[in-house]
Amino acid sequence: ELPSSQTILLLNEVKTPYTLTPDYPIPVPQNDDEILIRTQVIGLNPIDWKAPDYNFGIPSLPHICGRDAVGIVVRAPKTTTTTPSRPPSRIKVGDTVIATSTDYRNTSKSTFQSYILASLSNTALLPPSIPPTTGAALGVAYVAAVLSLGICLGIDFSALPLASAAANAAGPHLLAIVAKIPDAKLPADVIAECRKAQQEDGEHQFAYVERQRGEVGKGDWIAVWGSSTTGFLISQLAKLAGLRVLLVVDLHKHGARLQSHGADMLVDAHDPGRAVAVMRGVAGGRLRFGVDTVGKETAEYLADALADEEGKEGKGKEERHLVGLTGLPKERRPGVVHHTVPIKLFHEVPEVGEGLMKWLEVLLAERLLKPPEIEVVEGGLESVNGALDRMRRGEISGKRMVV
Repeated sequence: ELPSSQTILLLNEVKTPYTLTPDYPIPVPQNDDEILIRTQVIGLNPIDWKAPDYNFGIPSLPHICGRDAVGIVVRAPKTTTTTPSRPPSRIKVGDTVIATSTDYRNTSKSTFQSYILASLSNTALLPPSIPPTTGAALGVAYVAAVLSLGICLGIDFSALPLASAAANAAGPHLLAIVAKIPDAKLPADVIAECRKAQQEDGEHQFAYVERQRGEVGKGDWIAVWGSSTTGFLISQLAKLAGLRVLLVVDLHKHGARLQSHGADMLVDAHDPGRAVAVMRGVAGGRLRFGVDTVGKETAEYLADALADEEGKEGKGKEERHLVGLTGLPKERRPGVVHHTVPIKLFHEVPEVGEGLMKWLEVLLAERLLKPPEIEVVEGGLESVNGALDRMRRGEISGKRMVV
């Protein structure tokens, strides 16, 4: 039986701490695609302190924040009839699930509360082998990682060259999914990103040139700048897709931790100019892709690494592609295409959201994706402000805090 109300964290004013607020209404599912979850663990993201400090991503006040959670399903659709368009739900009451909220305008899905709503397409079953504390550190970072690779860089996850993968390890081919969706059903501000790979004749020329099965990306390199959870997951997923990975991080802080996590080479970010030279030298002209997780300044260096040393396109040279998670260079280098992650696809296009979540279940169950290192903070919602203060001070680097 549900209680009559719940406790939440409420942001009453920007530049102030969150307020622990009891006696708040429990959200009610509005349709057969929504479930109600009792929160067990909350994952903290940088946006959780940056949004109130810098007043962005807050459509109105008071506001409820929070993007990641793991919890137990307490209400699910009671639909008893199934049709080809509505198969039986894979998620049922009592299941432990990962809930990922990228729609900050819908606060009933924000995770800084005892009970949250989630769309079925934005929810993943947590495998028994994964602790809830670990599951709470994955959601938004995983979504950003897969959309960066699958939409911006056009990587087809349905044909992974995995020698040891399970038969069901195939992921979504996101560009093929969105190609079938008319513009009217896509968020207006991400249409251009979704259609970049589509030529005027209607054919699809994907950024990621398709090779023979088993040879996907053979010899191509991707550089990932930053030690964030998203960068950590991008590195692993790119390796699964057959790319060779350069990971640019502070080796003094993160070298030992990242050495065993799959990158082909770690490059020290301490001297960015030297890092650019190292990347060019190692990749030998085969650096096709870059993903920056830090900011505009490092995105500039990554663009330099992707561009020709003369700043010109070589004859017959394939386009290079740069994804900026937190900003892009002001000026474009010749031959370098800029990309912004179309995060709205996850919550506004159910086919995309469900494709990502079903694949996350497989990746975790088959241990094909190594979760990030976590730090568990005890104390529930009351301890969130203190944990975010530690993040503000830069005390947390290379791991995720969960509450």
